[in-house]
Amino acid sequence: MKLTRKLVLAKAKASDLDSVKKLNCWGCNLTDISIFTQIPHIEVLTLSVNSILSLAPLSGCVCLSELYLRRNLVPSLSELSHLRPLTRLRVLWLAENPCCGTDPSQYRLNVLRCLPRLHKLDNQVVTEEELAFALNEGEEITTPPAAAQKQFSTSGQPENVSSTNGQTEAESENDPLNYSMEETNKIREQLGMKPIPRDKFSSPSPRPAARKSHTLEAVLMLLKDLEEEELRIVHAATQNRQLRTHTHLNTLTHTHSNTHTHTLQHSHTHSNTDTHTLQHSHSNTHTHTPTLTHTLQH
Repeated sequence: MKLTRKLVLAKAKASDLDSVKKLNCWGCNLTDISIFTQIPHIEVLTLSVNSILSLAPLSGCVCLSELYLRRNLVPSLSELSHLRPLTRLRVLWLAENPCCGTDPSQYRLNVLRCLPRLHKLDNQVVTEEELAFALNEGEEITTPPAAAQKQFSTSGQPENVSSTNGQTEAESENDPLNYSMEETNKIREQLGMKPIPRDKFSSPSPRPAARKSHTLEAVLMLLKDLEEEELRIVHAATQNRQLRTHTHLNTLTHTHSNTHTHTLQHSHTHSNTDTHTLQHSHSNTHTHTPTLTHTLQH
């Protein structure tokens, strides 16, 4: 069933779509929600218990703060890429969809890595510790295949072709300006932020540098644009990463120490064995000397 303008206005008790801010379409057997491309000011939306497959029509609902999608037919977590532009989204209920899979823990980590601004997922509060762990251990969610197949713009040219030199993203992969910009925008995307346009991005050096230096540059540039809440997320993720690195180093040091101690103990045991052998030989020499003297006297 398609959600129509008439049904939206009736349920929201509104006179036009622009004024709709809250809408409850629970259990309406909906399959087509394309109408939301015309409802940009929606803030709270309930679409639970329907038959919705794609979340693409919601990508323009930038005012959305609460979204309820429980018991639908969302096939893959890649559909969440449509929700990344929704920087005000704080509450998401996605449980009982095919995309949730069979591992609840990994599912939460993946969702939170994709949408790190969430305060509540599936009616469960997101803690700072869980979010920091998700940013490190969650799997990256890619763009849905259907969206990836959209390769041409209205002018008939591929969308990934540069307007200045006709160079594609694949061809410019080794370009330090493009590479550093991609690193920056990838991090911004994970935080639900808009990408930086190429004309506003500058690179300090025209020569290729190591991947780690580009990553650091991207992170430092990103910090300038983060708000207090986003900085707390980065701080928590950093502390979690440092703790893991420190634990790993301690484990390696402890293992090396145990190996060295075992070697020293083995060497000490070997030394004691040699000493005992020498003492035994010396004792035998003293035992045989009197006997030889007695024989000569006789």
